[in-house]
Amino acid sequence: MSTEPQPATQRPQLDATQPPQPGPQPPQPGPQQTQPGPQPQTQALPHHRVKHTRISGLWFAVAFFAVLLLFLLIFILQNEQKVDISFLGAHGHLPLGVALLLAAVGGVLLAIAAGVARMAQLRSVARKHRRVDAQRQTVQR
Repeated sequence: MSTEPQPATQRPQLDATQPPQPGPQPPQPGPQQTQPGPQPQTQALPHHRVKHTRISGLWFAVAFFAVLLLFLLIFILQNEQKVDISFLGAHGHLPLGVALLLAAVGGVLLAIAAGVARMAQLRSVARKHRRVDAQRQTVQR
């Protein structure tokens, strides 16, 4: 430690072997902490929520399918080797990517056909139940 008197703006140097002494600390330079007390009240701005619209959903779908088509194009271009295709007596040569894409489209069409058949069945059953319910109401009156 130095023996010279230190000005009040300078912080005293601490010896590393001595623990810090409790007591009031001199003010630190930099931002000062304010005392808790009444703060001026500011009114929060209202939170506006943007509603989902059909057009925004359409743009999302367009972007999604554009990326999907890009991936399909890349897939087809990377699988150009010719393969022999035989189906119900028909024979032909197609690039592998096109053949796989056609097989996937065929599978999707089969799944859609099964879904349409199930929806038609459910509508038929619902129509029958509506008729029975309408007949019961006319009989009860």
